[in-house]
Amino acid sequence: MLLYATTIFGSAFLLFLVQPIIAKQILPWFGGSATVWTTCLVFFQTTLLVGYAYADATVRHLSERAQVRLHVVLLAASCFALPIVPGAQWKPLGTENPSWLILGLLAATIGLPYFLLSTTSPLVQAWFARSFPGRSPYRLFALSNLASMLALLGYPFALEPRVATRAQAYGWSASYVAFALLTAVSAWFSLRAPRRTAEIKPAVASGPSQSRDAPPTFGRQLLWASLAATGSFLLLAVSNHICQNIASIPLLWIVPLSLYLLSFILCFDSTRWYHREIFAAMLAAGLGVMAYTLADHRLVHNLQLQIGVFCAGLFLCCMFCHGELARLKPPPRYLTRFYLMVALGGAIGSVLVGLLAPIVLPAYFELGFGLVACAALLMLQVRPLHPIFVTLAAASLLFSLGANAWAIRDFYDYTILATRNFYGVLRVQDWDKGTRNHHRSLIHGTILHGTQYLDPDLERQATTYYTASSGVGRALESMHPSLRPIKVGIIGLGAGTIATYGSKGDVYRFYDINPAVIGIARSDFSFLGKSDASIAVALGDARLNLEREPPQGFDLLAIDAFSSDAIPVHLITSEALAVYRRHMRPGGIIAFHVTNRFLDLAPVVQKLAEAQGLHAVLVADDGSDMLASRSDWVLVSDSEAALKVPAIDEVAESIEPRPDLRLWTDDFNNIVQVLK
Repeated sequence: MLLYATTIFGSAFLLFLVQPIIAKQILPWFGGSATVWTTCLVFFQTTLLVGYAYADATVRHLSERAQVRLHVVLLAASCFALPIVPGAQWKPLGTENPSWLILGLLAATIGLPYFLLSTTSPLVQAWFARSFPGRSPYRLFALSNLASMLALLGYPFALEPRVATRAQAYGWSASYVAFALLTAVSAWFSLRAPRRTAEIKPAVASGPSQSRDAPPTFGRQLLWASLAATGSFLLLAVSNHICQNIASIPLLWIVPLSLYLLSFILCFDSTRWYHREIFAAMLAAGLGVMAYTLADHRLVHNLQLQIGVFCAGLFLCCMFCHGELARLKPPPRYLTRFYLMVALGGAIGSVLVGLLAPIVLPAYFELGFGLVACAALLMLQVRPLHPIFVTLAAASLLFSLGANAWAIRDFYDYTILATRNFYGVLRVQDWDKGTRNHHRSLIHGTILHGTQYLDPDLERQATTYYTASSGVGRALESMHPSLRPIKVGIIGLGAGTIATYGSKGDVYRFYDINPAVIGIARSDFSFLGKSDASIAVALGDARLNLEREPPQGFDLLAIDAFSSDAIPVHLITSEALAVYRRHMRPGGIIAFHVTNRFLDLAPVVQKLAEAQGLHAVLVADDGSDMLASRSDWVLVSDSEAALKVPAIDEVAESIEPRPDLRLWTDDFNNIVQVLK
């Protein structure tokens, strides 16, 4: 028993530890997008399905000895895929489909090890059931989920703050070799264990309508898959929702996934944790609260409320879905089929959110649809209970439908264009039509990324974070009297507002990873088209492009990627700053836009500048002008004189050092340290 339990615990621990390790390694290559994590989850869930299908097929069609031989050979082969460090050939050029590139990268880097880890729980449980036919193997499933949750919670709090990313990958690889040896020993033991003929007695009856020994019907298997799919769907949808406005970081990936796993642990550990009547009533209320919170746009930037409501709501949804799964589980002889259908549902849910939703939905509507689906499933499952529960479920379903309709209508108010791709949701909105204040805004997710007034007298005026009183505006204006022409680089195109500062002979080179942003900036805004400067736009991740390009000789380089969205951390590390410096002229200014609702990034930039012997000042603009928005810019230069010009010096603030803050590098960065 101990040998099997240790093998399952180790496999589950490594299975979930590898998820943040590999995702964090590839996140910088794809612009730090929150969709990187959901695409990774698609791979993890789909590979889990393949692993469970393998376990089901081998148990049903191969002899015990053949099972062991095949599995040991695959374990040995998987060790040749180590270490789990992605090759540089997988770095995107900017023209590829990022989702398929990520899936291919993961398959090549961790595919076979992850597949074999995913087979361990059902396969070893089947071996255990044959070796100990009088004991239920389902508590081993709860043990595997406990190990998974420990791995996830340990990563952001114990491993990530202390161990460099590459060292994490090598340490995991060494641990995997030890796991492969342990699994081989377990397989050998399963062949030598004495066989007993005692009847297997499941710990919990399979369900009211199905005989304990009868094979599961198609309808029962479909219900298993539907319950699993709903939990998986909501896991990804909630993860997307809470990551898109802060940062795509392991901590925010792991909290929803840990709650998802906790529900599995509780539901499969014992019947005392899941009480249908209690959770049916709580879920009916919870779905209503989530639906309202999602629909009311006034609540969208209340971080504590959003995380609290949707994490608690996700837990209730998963307790219901997984509690019903545990209640309906079959006898151990059918456990591999049960796990296969659970994995199939998980894969379907993840594919719907991670791959299909960005193609067919113009915005993040999938969370609302998931709430409606969960309410419908609740109504289906509570029919045998007291009519009051059916009434509560019906009310929850109707309220979720109404709130979803409200959210969609609100999304389209004043919207003239909406589009979505791997990098997020973009909207173009027109306001105050027919007045002198008629203006057009670009919204990325829920964040303003540029505004242009359409009146001919105002259309070339810099607005929002880029007015003459902003840090970047002051830096540009200070250069024009002494330097003409100038060359300016901008990471993050938005509406192209900064181009309005361009004069004849100037060169403004924009970098943006999102092709949809480039199309909108050219077709729906005129900052680029009416600029007097020569405009160039480079598609792809800015840092990767700058690493490949020869020195550009920029007088100013604006890093405009940290405005309360899922920030790309790889653009604010010591290695990134070294890349920027290679492209600067002596005395040039690197301007970091660090306006952010939730993160205090100015000390991070100050630490980077200090480490490389540079000067840094903060320019905070309160946005009191009609055209302006509040903004924070950190200006960095190798010349103190460049930051002492009157336009900058009169408003510049020193940045108070943070002794507790470690230097951010590609191998170490921790957003938890800079939460406001």
